[in-house]
Amino acid sequence: MHSRHFLSLLDLSPDELRTLLLRAIELKKHLKAGQVHTPLARKTLAMIFDKSSTRTRVSFETGMIQLGGQAMFLSPRDTQFGRGEPIEDSARVLSRMVDAVMIRTFEHDRVEMFAAHSSVPVINGLTDLYHPCQLLADMQTWLEHRGDIRGATVAWVGDGNNMCHSYINAARQFDFRLNIACPENYFPKSSVVKPAGDRVQLMTEAAAAVEHADLVVTDVWASMGQEKEHGARQDVFRAFQVNEALLAMASRDALFMHCLPAHRNEEVTEGVLDGPQSVVWDEAENRLHAQKALLEFLIV
Repeated sequence: MHSRHFLSLLDLSPDELRTLLLRAIELKKHLKAGQVHTPLARKTLAMIFDKSSTRTRVSFETGMIQLGGQAMFLSPRDTQFGRGEPIEDSARVLSRMVDAVMIRTFEHDRVEMFAAHSSVPVINGLTDLYHPCQLLADMQTWLEHRGDIRGATVAWVGDGNNMCHSYINAARQFDFRLNIACPENYFPKSSVVKPAGDRVQLMTEAAAAVEHADLVVTDVWASMGQEKEHGARQDVFRAFQVNEALLAMASRDALFMHCLPAHRNEEVTEGVLDGPQSVVWDEAENRLHAQKALLEFLIV
């Protein structure tokens, strides 16, 4: 039997994703109640980090501990991953020693190559193309606050990056409408947009995307690896800041999300980030619970 992988939201069916979110909420309640749940006793997760992270490392490591297992942090200095050894060989070796592998890296094809030669589940902790684990947390947060997202309108404002691509996949899997507002030369990849059909609309004005939206989402204007472009991107994206005036164009009870870390008063104002419509702290916490549900689903 081949292992299931989680490289994008498309690797699970819509029903599996919804079941996973419900399980995440259940695990969260059990944790708050002090219940011990250790289905991953004697299981090990290898965590390969080409890109640094706070939330990804802490949530996966804590999650494995809470589930009774352990997590092993592997930085580029510690491994031969993609350096002295072919990725497929690393996958063959590592997957004989651990029970699952989480990879946070740059090129998406590195994760796909690893998964193709791994005998255990592989989880995409982030690539330049997708960030599916963050979308599990976002969808769990929406479910907790508003219920089923089916039929809702979501506005993505900013760069057509990996988070935007994952929101496009989420629109397909969870059946909501997605308005994407980006500067003209920063649209998401057409290969990701096209399969979503009429669920996704591309726009060049933030106000048009946000009008009557139920959820407004943004991300930093320059992602990891784009630091040299930061100054130029500030000028291009200035009209795409999520501020109080823009959020007021959304539905009255609209929520605001950001995967964090946020550049305060850049892509989002402090008033929005810390305001009553923001659920970013619940969203951040839910990385832990959603990923625990994912680890349980893939490993047990």
